[in-house]
Amino acid sequence: MDTLSRLIDLARPQGSLDLRCLLKGGFDIDHAPLEAGIAPFHLVLDGTCVVETTEGTQVPLRAGDFMLFPRGAAHRIRDAQRSTHGASLTLGHDGMLPVRRNSVDADPAAANSADVDLLCGRFIYAPGSSALLLNALPDPFHVSLGSSHTLDALQTVIALMRTESERRLPGALAIVTALSHALFAMALRVYGEQNAAASGVLALLADPRLGASVQGMLSAPEHPWTIAELGDLAAMSRATYARHFGERAGMTVMDFLTRIRMTIACDLLRRTQRSSAEIGEAVGYQSEAAFGKAFQQSIGVTPGRYRRQPQDTNGDDEAGSVN
Repeated sequence: MDTLSRLIDLARPQGSLDLRCLLKGGFDIDHAPLEAGIAPFHLVLDGTCVVETTEGTQVPLRAGDFMLFPRGAAHRIRDAQRSTHGASLTLGHDGMLPVRRNSVDADPAAANSADVDLLCGRFIYAPGSSALLLNALPDPFHVSLGSSHTLDALQTVIALMRTESERRLPGALAIVTALSHALFAMALRVYGEQNAAASGVLALLADPRLGASVQGMLSAPEHPWTIAELGDLAAMSRATYARHFGERAGMTVMDFLTRIRMTIACDLLRRTQRSSAEIGEAVGYQSEAAFGKAFQQSIGVTPGRYRRQPQDTNGDDEAGSVN
C-alpha cells in the first residue's frame, strides 16, 4: 500500500453526502461550526460561487473545485456577484438526496437551469488515528481539481457523479458517496503536488526521497529508527536529511516518527483487542509504561481510556442544519 493510501486508511474518514444545492441568482447560505470530528466539504459540479470564512477571506470556487473544512469551521457560501438579496431557500428531495434551491422551478432535478450545482457532504473521523493526516490540513482545504494534470480522470469522475445525481437510478447514492472518497484522495494528492514548497505531511509525500523515509516509518513503526537510517532511505546524509525533513514537515524527524507511532497505536486500539503492552511493542516501545506515558503526552488520555471512548462522532444532524 502506498503511503498516502495508508494514511487515508489510518484516518478512516466516513464520508456521506448531505444534500445537493441547485442555486440561481443571488444567495447567501450560512454554515454553522460543527463539533470536532466532523469535516464538511463542498464540490462544485457546475457554475461558480464564493466561500467566505469567519476571518473574512473570500475564496472563489468554480466547477471542479473541492473545499473541505477539516476542523468544522463556520463559513458562508455566496453567489459570485455577492448579491445583497436573493430568493428564499427551500429544501426538497430528488429521490436520492435532499435538494436545496432558491428558485421556483417546478422540476427539482432541473440542474440545467441552475447557475450553481453543488454537492455538500461531510467526512466523520475519530481523533487520534486521523491526526497525522486531517489535523495537518489547512482549514479550509481548497483544491482546484479541474486544473490539475489529472484533468481527464477528474472530469470523468465529476461527470459520473453529476450523471448519477441526475438519473437517480438504484445504487446512485452509494456510487456518488464512493466517488466522493476517490475525489478526496485525488485532492490530497494534487494538493501535495501543487504545494510542495509548503510544510506538512502532504509536502513530505510529494518529495520522492523524503517520502521513501516516511514509507519506512509507516511500514515498520516498531523499528528503533535513527536519523542516519532514515537518511539512508532518502539517499541523504544524516545532517542534510534532518534539515530537509524539518523544512518539509514543520517538525523534527523524531517528533514525526512519534506521531506516526501514535497514529498507528490509535488505529490498533480501535480495531483490535490487543493489549496495550502488545500495541506498544508493535509501535516501538519496550515497555507498557513507556508506551502509556508517550501515548498520554501525545493524545491526552491513556490508551485504555482512548479505547473506551465512542468510536464514531455523531453525524446524524439533519442535512438542513449542517448545510
